[in-house]
Amino acid sequence: MLENDEGKKINFTTFKSLVGSLRYLSCTHLDILFGVEFVSRFMKTPIMTLQSIAGNSLRYIKAIIDFCLFYDYSSSFELVGYSDSNWAIDMNNRKSTTSFILYMGDTTFTWNS
Repeated sequence: MLENDEGKKINFTTFKSLVGSLRYLSCTHLDILFGVEFVSRFMKTPIMTLQSIAGNSLRYIKAIIDFCLFYDYSSSFELVGYSDSNWAIDMNNRKSTTSFILYMGDTTFTWNS
């Protein structure tokens, strides 16, 4: 896709700083991880298209800033997990679905759905 893109070259230092900040944000906002990893592959030759993609991630973070994970102090280190599975109940394609959530004390630290 971007290998043949003859886009306008941009400042390498600014782009590197932007992607580094997005990588830091991706620790609590896993939903931007794919886009951040995508633009990270082209750090050597950044172009305007990549800066636009990174900028979209920043605008997205600004829009959902109140919906992030917060890690509070807890003296409890009890690991609790919940899961739900659907073993091939779809009679058409026999696909299974599953989801889980894990808590350490009062804090959710991983999930899948």
